[in-house]
Amino acid sequence: MASASDVLTYHNDIGRTGQYLAETTLTPANVNATQFGKVGFLSVDGKVDAEPLYASNVSMGGGTHNVVFVASEHDSLYAFDADTRALIWRRSLLGSGETTSDNRSCSQITPEIGITSTPVIDRSRGANGVIYAVAMTKDANGVYHQRLHALDLSTGGELFKGPTEIAATFPGNGANSANGIDRFDPAQYAERQALTLVNGNVYLGWTSHCDQGTYGGWVMAYNADTLAQTSALDLTPNGSEGSVWMSGAGMASDGNALYLLDANGTFDSTLTSGGLPSNGDYGNTFLKLATSPSLSVADYFAPMNTVAESNQDIDLGSGGALVLPNLTDGAGTTRHLAVGAGKDSKIYVVDRDAMGKFDSTRNAIWQEIDGQLGGGVFGMPAYYGNVVYYGAVGDHLKAFPIASARLATTPSSSSAGTFPYPGTTPSISANGTQNAIVWAAENGAVGALHAFNAGNLAQELYNSNQAGSRDTFGPGNKFITPMIAHGHVYVGATNGVAVFGLLGQ
Repeated sequence: MASASDVLTYHNDIGRTGQYLAETTLTPANVNATQFGKVGFLSVDGKVDAEPLYASNVSMGGGTHNVVFVASEHDSLYAFDADTRALIWRRSLLGSGETTSDNRSCSQITPEIGITSTPVIDRSRGANGVIYAVAMTKDANGVYHQRLHALDLSTGGELFKGPTEIAATFPGNGANSANGIDRFDPAQYAERQALTLVNGNVYLGWTSHCDQGTYGGWVMAYNADTLAQTSALDLTPNGSEGSVWMSGAGMASDGNALYLLDANGTFDSTLTSGGLPSNGDYGNTFLKLATSPSLSVADYFAPMNTVAESNQDIDLGSGGALVLPNLTDGAGTTRHLAVGAGKDSKIYVVDRDAMGKFDSTRNAIWQEIDGQLGGGVFGMPAYYGNVVYYGAVGDHLKAFPIASARLATTPSSSSAGTFPYPGTTPSISANGTQNAIVWAAENGAVGALHAFNAGNLAQELYNSNQAGSRDTFGPGNKFITPMIAHGHVYVGATNGVAVFGLLGQ
């Protein structure tokens, strides 16, 4: 069964807060270049774009192991012993006679496309727990496939008669449509956003290859016990584009609805009497999706200049959504909020009960913070201790405290250094309310892991370039998110995962 020390989904929980609250080893006192550094490297057969995951006390071969799960762009899933770093099992998700996909003439996921999105683990299913992953492949006839796999945590064996071939249709006259039906083309899409598991369904979201070709914005649901598709939704059914990218972040959830930032695409600025786009096209919006009885748009927010932003490719879809915990405003009312930002460098805080929809004269939302991010957001924030942390492109990592259900309009602290494209998606470790550290990965010719005091980002505790070559791990991976578990920090790289911890232990 799951424990507090597990990391079973992207950014730790379905709210996507990025906080790991069971860290009893790493503290601001011992995370420094003298005591802390790279202690190992988990080598794999391709690039690691997915966040590693961690499950404690997994039954394997008559014993139990703490296990790190790593997905590669060479379509392989690995299970490593977290304590010895020995390989336990490796499974290729390639079909017979198949290869990984080429990069589809797009440099965003390159040189090959295999398992790009962060998998998700459910320890309550199957005999030993299940890890779900989406793999893209190409067969001997040049036909591209997208498949959802469910693997046994202990053995890596396929479960539930999987894998299942991913296909979908939706009523519409938009991208890839014929006779009033939109069809999902597996060659045209990549599953970049992290898989989401809520109430017995695995949710997938799809993006294009470099805005090339004809595509729409697909979200799909699959039954976690049978791998049967339960619902499919095209977010631009009578238009085009509007894909789900979010730089690898996963759709967030409050346990019922899903929240995501949709990329540039068709938006119908002519609205129905209920304030919804007249043709059902939701390009460049902050979306709330109902999940029952099937996927549908329950509410949304679109910036007042949404069409102009899409036309200029300055959309929200580069960023991920974060569901905030319940907050009390100045009048004592409980507020249910979510936060997100994209390429326009604005922080949007929406009321999940009334998101604001579209108004061409104003942004009718709970809160908007302008002028505080130094660039666009290609990732997502983290939340801990009533503070939201953002790392925009070319900007300092910044902390925005929350009071009376509103973010501070200026940051309370920021890092001395800045983060080049794509900025950084921070993660946080803490022992409950103590010893909080903000971790951030830096992209570049030489990647870096940074650690900051969560209470004052101006205090950098450590970075992996401080000790010469001892802690380096090669070029950075642009959308990687650090994963913290059981006294270690895991950072995806171009040929594996760098493991950091206390030296000499």
